[in-house]
Amino acid sequence: MTGVLGHETAPHDEQGGTPAPAAVAALIVELQSVGLRVDADVETRTGGAGPTDAGMLWIEGVPVTVPVRTEEARRSPYVLRPEDDGGRAIYRDGRRLAAVAGSRRPRYYDRTTADGIPYWKIALLHLDSMASTVVQTCNYWNTADQCRFCGIGVSLAAGSTIVKKTPEQLAEVSVAAKELDGAVDATLTTGSSTAPDRGARYVARCGRAVKDASELPVEIQFEPPRDLSILDEVHDIGGADAVGIHVETFDPQVLAHVAPGKARTGIETYFRTWERAVELWGPGRVSTYVILGMGEDPELTVQACRRAVDIGVYPFVVPLRPVAGSLMEDWAPPPGPYSNRIYWQVAAYMSQRGMSAADAVAGCARCQACSAINTVQPLLQIGRRPDATV
Repeated sequence: MTGVLGHETAPHDEQGGTPAPAAVAALIVELQSVGLRVDADVETRTGGAGPTDAGMLWIEGVPVTVPVRTEEARRSPYVLRPEDDGGRAIYRDGRRLAAVAGSRRPRYYDRTTADGIPYWKIALLHLDSMASTVVQTCNYWNTADQCRFCGIGVSLAAGSTIVKKTPEQLAEVSVAAKELDGAVDATLTTGSSTAPDRGARYVARCGRAVKDASELPVEIQFEPPRDLSILDEVHDIGGADAVGIHVETFDPQVLAHVAPGKARTGIETYFRTWERAVELWGPGRVSTYVILGMGEDPELTVQACRRAVDIGVYPFVVPLRPVAGSLMEDWAPPPGPYSNRIYWQVAAYMSQRGMSAADAVAGCARCQACSAINTVQPLLQIGRRPDATV
């Protein structure tokens, strides 16, 4: 079997030991496109935003979220199977490709607050990152401006979370997540509001409470405020080590279709906001999601990612993960070779400019599990190149 890096993804290096890094990278790219059938127990995140309907795995030690509940996953040629020694591995056509360690149900999920709210309704554990949408509403939801890829209202409608988490609740849960389950950072996001700060001040206050209580590195995520001076206020609150300000796509036509509210904000407004945020938080501490597979122009996408890197913004390139209940639930993730081609181009430029996920400290760009770009970047340093046909 030839993978997206143009070599045998089968599994092992010359010594017959663990898979070579290029094979692992190729496998992850393909799994995030076609998904994974599961014949073994695996901790999953069901519904809502984030790594939705996905298995949370370590594939040969690499953190990965992989679709396991979608129709594509049920038809996937890859299958996760238990092994005689109690471990698990990924197979294709009967061939063992990679060892897998799975997540267990976090211990802190069994706790409740004094007023009876289960901790898991306040914050979830995504592999080793505690994550929470601190305000589970958005002014775009159920309007013509609703982001088509978003599922912020899905979890709330299902009763699997609460509308608004308080700083005190998040602080309490963060301590338990760190002490009981080894959480290494916290990622706090929020739905957008109509207020001038778009919700940034509140998520910053939540971040400060988490940091004070648990000392975890924190990333907060919010939309561009209407006044850039609000960024200074948010920075002065002191709870955020990194910020995510997510444009989602650099293609203006696609943005207008999938996220009309963000399109009205304007891509240039994102760049102005990022420039000020980098001045405050530093290069690599500001990131943006760049979702692939929504019809974007790939060359425009790569060029804009390079522009973001030039000002110190980490472009977290991810394949579309369709959310059940969203307006794009029937879409499929992009083909692996398409994502891989963009990964290589963006990763090469980040390496050239001295940027890596290590700069991120906290948040999605630190975790990397929903992307494969961080498995590609080290290959550049050992002279690997993608298949010319990709």
